[in-house]
Amino acid sequence: MTEVDPRPFVGEPFALDLLNTRWQEHGRQEDLLDTPAGLHVWLAGHGLAERFPAGAASLRAVRTTRRALAAAVTEPGSPDAARQVDEILDHGRVRLTLDAEGPGERAEFTDPHWGAAWTAAQDYRRLLATAPDRIRLCDQPDCIRYFLDTSRNGTRRWCSMALCGNRAKAARHYARSRGPRA
Repeated sequence: MTEVDPRPFVGEPFALDLLNTRWQEHGRQEDLLDTPAGLHVWLAGHGLAERFPAGAASLRAVRTTRRALAAAVTEPGSPDAARQVDEILDHGRVRLTLDAEGPGERAEFTDPHWGAAWTAAQDYRRLLATAPDRIRLCDQPDCIRYFLDTSRNGTRRWCSMALCGNRAKAARHYARSRGPRA
């Protein structure tokens, strides 16, 4: 039986979902990647548990990548953050292929333990190439989750309307209903 992902918010692109393996719950920071079992849960949620190992070496690589991606997202344009992500990307490559079905691509890794980590860094590269201005941190002050803004006009503010958006609206309503106090 596969363990259920305990995070309240899933479904973002692979790179952002890696950042979201840390979250706040009841005033406490939780971390899905505390153990190899948590890494397995995360990989299974993306259909990758059979493709990539979830042992201690893979966990170290994925956590290193999470730190590098966090630096890159919070400090866009930082040469140091870009270098960190580039070091992750050095662990693999995309091999162009041609077979009976036509042209294709296949990822190859220097070490299989870097497979999931490299894939997350590669996905971040893809996001930067397609929608760099749509990578956002949730606007709810207590939230540390990232999301890809897929709204038509690009003005989404919260990782989830049901979670953080509702909290923000309730807080505004409460503040208005209290009114000014003397």
